[in-house]
This record gives sequence, C-alpha cells and structure tokens, in this order.
Amino acid sequence: MADLKTIQNRIEKNYKHRAKWARKEGLEAFRIYEKDIPEFPFIVDVYKDYAVIYEKRDDEIDAEKFEHFNFIISAVKNVLNIPEEKVIIKSRTKQKGTTQYERLEERNEVMAVKEYQAEFLVNLHDYLDTGLFLDHRPMRQVLLKEARGKKFLNLFSYTGAVSVMAALGGASHVTSVDLSSTYQDWARKNFEHNKISLKEHNFIIQNALEYLEKAVNKFDLIFLDPPTFSNSKKMEDDFEVEKDQIVLIKNCLRLLNPNGILYFSNNKRKFKLDPMIQEIASVIDITDKTIPLDFRDRKIHHCFQITHLNSHLKKQS
Repeated sequence: MADLKTIQNRIEKNYKHRAKWARKEGLEAFRIYEKDIPEFPFIVDVYKDYAVIYEKRDDEIDAEKFEHFNFIISAVKNVLNIPEEKVIIKSRTKQKGTTQYERLEERNEVMAVKEYQAEFLVNLHDYLDTGLFLDHRPMRQVLLKEARGKKFLNLFSYTGAVSVMAALGGASHVTSVDLSSTYQDWARKNFEHNKISLKEHNFIIQNALEYLEKAVNKFDLIFLDPPTFSNSKKMEDDFEVEKDQIVLIKNCLRLLNPNGILYFSNNKRKFKLDPMIQEIASVIDITDKTIPLDFRDRKIHHCFQITHLNSHLKKQS
C-alpha cells in the first residue's frame, strides 16, 4: 500500500546514507530519491537545506496521484526537517491550449552550493533546471584532473560548471560556447565566485554548431554535451543529437590536437553511436564511470572518450 509511511521510510533511509556520503565527499547538492517506489514516480534533489521535487504530470491528475504527491511533499519536509517554503516543485507537463503547468518564476534568488573543490551558483525557482547538472559531477572531476596546462573547449556550455572545474584544474585557457547570453553571464559569475580571473578565458555567445564549422583554434581537451533536440528560433535547422552526431564529432576532431581528448556526452536515452565514428576515431564508452553514485537511473546520459586514430595517448580502459 502506497502511503505516507512507505515513502517517508524510503526517503529517510536514502537521506541518512546519502547525506553522510555527501558530507564526506564535500557535496551540498545531491539526489536522495529517484522513482524508487513505482507509486511515487518523483525525483528529489537536495540543495543545502532546500529540496527540489521533480514531477511529471499527465494532462489530468487523478485523486490518487494527487494524494501521492502530497505524501512525498510531507515526507521530504519531515525527513529534512524543513518548512514548506523550502520545498520547491518542478513540473514537466504537456501543454494543453493556453494552460501552462510549468510555471516559472522571476525571483532571481541565487545561492552557492559546494561540489568538491568548487562552489556553483544555482537558482532553484526561476527555471526548470537549477543551473547545475548533477549527473555530470563525476565528469567534472575527470576534467579537473586532466586539464592542467591544456587548452579546453566546452561546447553547449550552459552555466559553465564544467568550465570552472577545468580552470580550477589548471587549464591554460578555457573557451565556453553557448547560444544563451543568460547562461554565459551565469558562467562568468561562476568563474568570479570561484576567484578565477576571466582574462585568460573566453565566453562565446554563439550556436555551438556554427562555432564548430568556422573555428580554427586547436584544443587539447573538448567537452561536447549537446541537447537531445533543439529547434531554437536562433537556429536555421532543427537539431537532433543522434542524427547530427557525425558532423558534430568530425568538427570536434578537426579542432582537437593530435594527442587531445574529446568527451562526448548526451542525454538521449536510446542513443546509439554511429558505427562510422569508430572508423574515423578511437572510441571508448565510459558511461558507467560517469554516472554518480546517488543516481539510480543508469541511462541518465551516455558518455564517450574519443581520440584521433593515430593518437599515442594512453587511453582509459
């Protein structure tokens, strides 16, 4: 039977274990619940003393689902011992007519959360995403460790968390490319918050696909994390990651130094790497190593380490 006690017990068990782990690791943002119980298909992330609950709504919400939703809110409040105003609800829904369930606010409230060596600025209210992709946490550590003395390119850079980690890892130069001026401004603030000088680093407001076609500068390390799909008004053609992967990777390889590494990540659940990629480059699927310990969903993203065929670099296995 799905009731308050059932969901509260599960969240309490998860939180006790994860909070201890997060303190030890130096993390202030982590996942404590991810659809563990089928009757409660929600996701709960902790950001310091706030909780963000993600729900996916149908067009119609029946009484039972509404009751379960209230149960999980109560459980989160009780386990974390926080007031209701610190429980934030994010809804992914189908739009119907003029009805928009996904109500975004304009509070402009930003706070910093610690992640290992860095602190990242997050906005828990105004957007569907908070400004920090928690599933990329392990990948950010990989790049921190590999960045020293290297020129780093971050494509579809979002709020620049990956760029910050590369800079903290000693990258000689970081270039972040994103079409959104809002996200690039956010990225600069993340750099400044972590006391990283902006003068050695570039923040380019441009469609990453156009940047890749025209760029001439070479890089030692590239992180490519495109959206699954995009039909932005600023773009001439619709983009789909599986359809467009070859042109993306070919262009990245063109900008990659002989012994450089390209990390290609995407969130398409059923993504298949085109066999042609393995004819033009060396590819290792490192997905398992890049999924965080606090994520149940092992298909949250796919990640590949890609190098030139003639690279003498010792690759990760």
